[in-house]
Amino acid sequence: MMRATGKVLVFGFLLLAGYMSFWPVPVEPVAWDAPIDKGFTGDNALNDRLAGLEFLDLGGESGPEDAVLGSDGMVYAAVHDGKILRIDPVNNTHSVFAETGGRPLGLEFGQDGVLYAADANRGLLEIDATGKVTVLADKTSDGSPILYADDLDIADDGSIYFSDASTRFSAAQFGNTLTASILDLVEHSGNGRILKYDPVNNQTTVFASGLNFANGVALTSDGMGLIVAETGGYRILRYELAKAGKEPVEIISSLPGFPDNVNRGKDGTFLAGLTSPRNAIVDRLSDKPFLRTMLVRLPDFLKPGPTRHGFILRFDANGNVLETLQDPAGDYALTTGAIDLADGSVVITSLSEPRLGILRK
Repeated sequence: MMRATGKVLVFGFLLLAGYMSFWPVPVEPVAWDAPIDKGFTGDNALNDRLAGLEFLDLGGESGPEDAVLGSDGMVYAAVHDGKILRIDPVNNTHSVFAETGGRPLGLEFGQDGVLYAADANRGLLEIDATGKVTVLADKTSDGSPILYADDLDIADDGSIYFSDASTRFSAAQFGNTLTASILDLVEHSGNGRILKYDPVNNQTTVFASGLNFANGVALTSDGMGLIVAETGGYRILRYELAKAGKEPVEIISSLPGFPDNVNRGKDGTFLAGLTSPRNAIVDRLSDKPFLRTMLVRLPDFLKPGPTRHGFILRFDANGNVLETLQDPAGDYALTTGAIDLADGSVVITSLSEPRLGILRK
């Protein structure tokens, strides 16, 4: 009996070893060296400045990934099920402004008053005052599909710069944006890019490529530079628009978490969110691609996941950190970014929360 039990255990172990080593997975991880994690020290020292958050109701919706302030004083927020909500931040009321039929992420108003959205499932969208949705770009001019439109900003000439976070892992294929983003981050093979849409000829071209999950995008106030969050590199980059094809400057490195949206704030500053602190296990496996492949084969409940720690970073165009707003307790977490309101209040967005945070002045 003991011998039979032993054979079963050995057989089971061999099956498990075979599964963990050879079961097909969609990722082909690349070795890299994760920068040293300095943690919550220096400019990023812990605080609880988000502890006093109030909340704006979403009417049962969740995942207000990004928000933008309209000329009407209303806050427009993109939520999980494809809606864009129009929210009154004073009276805490809301209505549905539009439904994209996808997963809108980044939002921005143009000088023409039209709302533009980067939709992970549908590409670059234009939304008029009646809520009518038009697809401006779902592929580039050379025919490559836009699989994961993420964030955007609009230049004075109407050109739209937007991120295509991953050219390999789409939210539509893998079920949701979080799963697709984790796969891309695990692979770390430079699948992200920044695209430029020209409204004159309706052409979409590649401005920059080779990024490890290209995420937040914001133009500098003088229109000369483009700030980009590279989530997989834990860093913030600056591109000079007059030098297309040139390498960017790394203006913030070794962040203690995964940077997401970037929005231009007051006085030429920028606001970025860190969705989660870094994971020590994931960092230690950065130069071990085979083990990262095994990580993907683990059951979901054993895989490393995001940690609840709210974090908003304000910095200038040169990468000087001006302040951080944090919630180490994680009461409002998976923070993606923030926007400044005219009265000095700050609206905080999230990947998963059922409410929109607002830090009243």
